[in-house]
Amino acid sequence: MRITVDAERCVGSGMCVLTAGEVFDQRQDDGKVIVLRPEPPAEMRDSVREAVDLCPAAAIVFSLH
Repeated sequence: MRITVDAERCVGSGMCVLTAGEVFDQRQDDGKVIVLRPEPPAEMRDSVREAVDLCPAAAIVFSLH
């Protein structure tokens, strides 16, 4: 699984961090998403998928290798 984000689309809602905090964080200055683990292990797939679904700006994309 590979995660990419479009920080320009991000609105800083924090849903990704609340859903998958071991994969995502937010920048201190503007709250935009940071990917901590661009290739998280398979056991995190459900929480990452939920974070993608909950993102109000559709700024997170994940793909399977």
